Amino acid sequence: LLRQHLTAVKAAQQICNAQVTGAELNSQHLTFLPHKIQHGNYRFDIGTAGSTTLVLQAILPALLKADDLSTVTITGGTHNQSAPPADFLQLAFLPLLAKMGINITLNVRKHGFYPAGGGELVIDIEPCQTLMPLHLEERSDIQNAYAQSLICSLPTHIAERELETVKKQMNWTDAQIALRSIRATGQGNVLLLIFEDKYVTNVFSGFAEHGVSAEKVASTTCKEAQAFLNSQASVDEYLADQLLLPMALTGSGSFSTTHISPHCESNMAVIKQFLAIDFKYHPIDSQTIELNINSIV
Repeated sequence: LLRQHLTAVKAAQQICNAQVTGAELNSQHLTFLPHKIQHGNYRFDIGTAGSTTLVLQAILPALLKADDLSTVTITGGTHNQSAPPADFLQLAFLPLLAKMGINITLNVRKHGFYPAGGGELVIDIEPCQTLMPLHLEERSDIQNAYAQSLICSLPTHIAERELETVKKQMNWTDAQIALRSIRATGQGNVLLLIFEDKYVTNVFSGFAEHGVSAEKVASTTCKEAQAFLNSQASVDEYLADQLLLPMALTGSGSFSTTHISPHCESNMAVIKQFLAIDFKYHPIDSQTIELNINSIV
């Protein structure tokens, strides 16, 4: 267990009054025996730049089954390379949960980048006892596409060069790009490419790295987006991964994506240990896979 994993475990422990053993840094064995889920006002501090969004996703399914509204404040990293950035949840993930009947409000009170952390999310989660299935097999025409480069305590030209690269590689106009200077502890930069269709918003992100040019960061992010656009997929590989659990909790769901990642495979294997769910997927063409989720009767 790393710091963010440990925070997720302890957060879940508090929410459902669980009996836990092995909840310590670097632990490889964990026993978790949950009891009654309690709604309330919760505050969890990762203590590092570990991902606040991953902690949120760990406790979200439980709080959906609580008796009343819960407000959760999580401090740590809001924009991490190995986790969904807060913008991904706000723009892509939570709107799809809303279609399933789940009402969640997420506010970024303060941004936090690696390694400084110090970011803060505030989330209101309404209980939802009955989830509605979601089916996203086909992608409609893109209705809106744009880029944002968020930057804090770094030279502005980094964001400007990222956006200029996006303009050239995506053949976009000035109206489709925006630079946002933000306040955060420490310094950081994230490039976001956002694609909205009738049913889904897909978000692609790239982070500034020491020794990697702004042009390279932007070019890599554009290539990921272009691979998605060249397919018939309704959701990208990361959104596909995030949708598995909420869809499994409804007992039914489907989507198309570009490919099934090893992380997605692992996620399906873990879910099947807890729920009577069957995952089946097949290729539609060389660039698109359809995945169906159904309860095992």
